[in-house]
Amino acid sequence: MAKELKKRNEVAKENTWAIEDLFSSDELWYKNLEVLKGYKEKILAFKGKLGSSSKTLLGFYQQVEELLRLLDDLLNYSSRKRDQDTKNSTYQAMDGAMMTAYVEVSEALSFETPEIILISDEKMEEFYQEEKGLELYRRHIESQRRMKPHVLSDAEERLLAAAGEMASAPGSINSTFNNADLVFPEITDEDGDKVRVTHGNFIPFMQSKDRRVRKEAFESLYGVYEQFKNTSASILNAQVKQLQFFAKAKKYNTAIEAALDVTEVPVSVYHSLIEAVNKNLPYLHRYMEIRKKALGVEELHMYDLYTPIIEEADSKVSFEEAKKTIIEALRPMGEDYIRILEEGFNNRWIDVYENVGKRSGAYSAGARVHPYVLMNYADTLDSMFTLAHEMGHALHSYLSNHTQPTIYSDYVIFVAEVASTCNENLLMQYLLKNTTDKKKRAYLINHLLENYRTTLFRQTMFAEFELMINTKAEQGETLTADMLCEMYRELNEKYYGKDVVIDDKIAIEWARIPHFYYNYYVFQYATGYSAAVALSNRILTEGEPAVKDYIKFLSGGRAADPISLLKIAGIDMSTSKPVEDALKKLDDLLDELESLI
Repeated sequence: MAKELKKRNEVAKENTWAIEDLFSSDELWYKNLEVLKGYKEKILAFKGKLGSSSKTLLGFYQQVEELLRLLDDLLNYSSRKRDQDTKNSTYQAMDGAMMTAYVEVSEALSFETPEIILISDEKMEEFYQEEKGLELYRRHIESQRRMKPHVLSDAEERLLAAAGEMASAPGSINSTFNNADLVFPEITDEDGDKVRVTHGNFIPFMQSKDRRVRKEAFESLYGVYEQFKNTSASILNAQVKQLQFFAKAKKYNTAIEAALDVTEVPVSVYHSLIEAVNKNLPYLHRYMEIRKKALGVEELHMYDLYTPIIEEADSKVSFEEAKKTIIEALRPMGEDYIRILEEGFNNRWIDVYENVGKRSGAYSAGARVHPYVLMNYADTLDSMFTLAHEMGHALHSYLSNHTQPTIYSDYVIFVAEVASTCNENLLMQYLLKNTTDKKKRAYLINHLLENYRTTLFRQTMFAEFELMINTKAEQGETLTADMLCEMYRELNEKYYGKDVVIDDKIAIEWARIPHFYYNYYVFQYATGYSAAVALSNRILTEGEPAVKDYIKFLSGGRAADPISLLKIAGIDMSTSKPVEDALKKLDDLLDELESLI
């Protein structure tokens, strides 16, 4: 008998996020959407006047902050409603209406940067002196003024803003295609039951002790992707092409320059990550050799990479148990941090389990009322680590929102993965410290090595693939399915080495990865992981001084550039040292794992 997922309306309230904390009803949301639309005229009333007086400029930014607060609430409501059931046409329509309104507001605001950069340095300083309230917005203003070489005329900026909805189309199409339209076959699970493969249960299947289950799930999922490889290639090609268009329009040489300049991250950081990881691939190759021996297989396949190699230590972890363990593991962060964490656990910040049509994966969205965390919790150790990870994001958002003014409350993506991964590392150190059983310790080290494999190595492989496909597009090539599969297969061969059989179907995995639609986002998982290793070690060894610095970092939002914010916490990401240091730790981990098994 097949195991069926619950429909959204069948899910227990306590396992859903408190969306009503944003708006008590859809009707109230639509009323506020009309209020948002009214801001268009309020904003346009300042057009052509930003340089006229300091009072006018201050009034403009105060109006913008009001707009941003309402926009944040509206976007969070429509996005959360869409993601909890992607098959619901009501919320597809709501999300579409929100996107249309967002583009209209963005278009209305498009005159800001062109007018700001026309104000002379002398006049701008006079404004700061005349209106002390403008000092709050100095960093925001100066961050725009530094973009002067890439700012177009008012008419051109409005045209680009109006094209925003079209630019988001490839990502939206891919999300709907993946989450709502693709249906995978049923397989027979370990208990002999027929179960349909879904995005949510795929990784648990990959962790199964039964190799037949792993292979069937692997071939079922990627077999479906193979059927639609040309469609997926066309969508990804459209995504990359729109990035090229906007980069060239903004007078950047490449899409990576355009993407990283927005977040004030040097392109050299991206390249040095790939270089450092490529140089240290022998660590991953050695881990694959150990995994192959531990599993006792003649051939190690791609579907053998997720299953724990210490089977006896595998155990289920309920959601309630996970929450308790995470609280204990994060106690070194101090009472204030734990208080906020418990508030999130007890007040429905989290949408816990998978349901029909629910978006796959996990994320945290930093709404003003409180963060919202999407989970597809599966009662596994991996799910517990994912929960710790997402609550790291959530508390980062909470602290930034409660410390910074609205205009600086949202942190940039370069630092986004630091807080989440620091939580994971603290959880791992807690579990290892409280584990004396050799088999369980080996299991945990295996899990830690999997973090290295899936975060530092695998995400860097994704980053390298993203750079490759953008480079191909910049050279005028069209990304075909065959080209993408060939490049992706070759990368897998390089990263995993001679001890892994690179199964044919892994070549289509790129079609399953949503991060290729996030515009040079994915590399920051790897840089963030490296920074988090250093930060968690500092917190555990130095205690309160390190925690104080770390909380300052978490509370920083975008009040400074990301490299400077991390320096507050004691980490210098302008060098490759954090990446190199994180990789050096693999020597001891691999030695201990080998001795334990």
